[in-house]
Amino acid sequence: MPDWLALLHKAVEGRTKAAVARELGVSRPSVSLLLAGRYPGRTDHMAARVLAVYGRIACPHLSADITTAQCRSMSGPVPTSSPAAIRHWRACQACPHRPSTTPSTDGGN
Repeated sequence: MPDWLALLHKAVEGRTKAAVARELGVSRPSVSLLLAGRYPGRTDHMAARVLAVYGRIACPHLSADITTAQCRSMSGPVPTSSPAAIRHWRACQACPHRPSTTPSTDGGN
């Protein structure tokens, strides 16, 4: 089972498929079909959504696990809100987990 599918199964434990679907921004039937292994389309986009919402990264600066969305948010412009946020941003600039911020030039293909 791929990592993203294991994350999806874990997300549904003790919750409704509809709640997970809302968090992912997809339909409840899509979640059901993915979990049953009967999703009719390509799963790469769904896998990316699941990893973005439920994936975790070990942040060396915070010494804690954070979501990929939280990690990505620190890769943006320099924060001006606080000295701690600036220190975190600086640490992220040299982090091996830092997501690419270069826009795609191939039209998303």
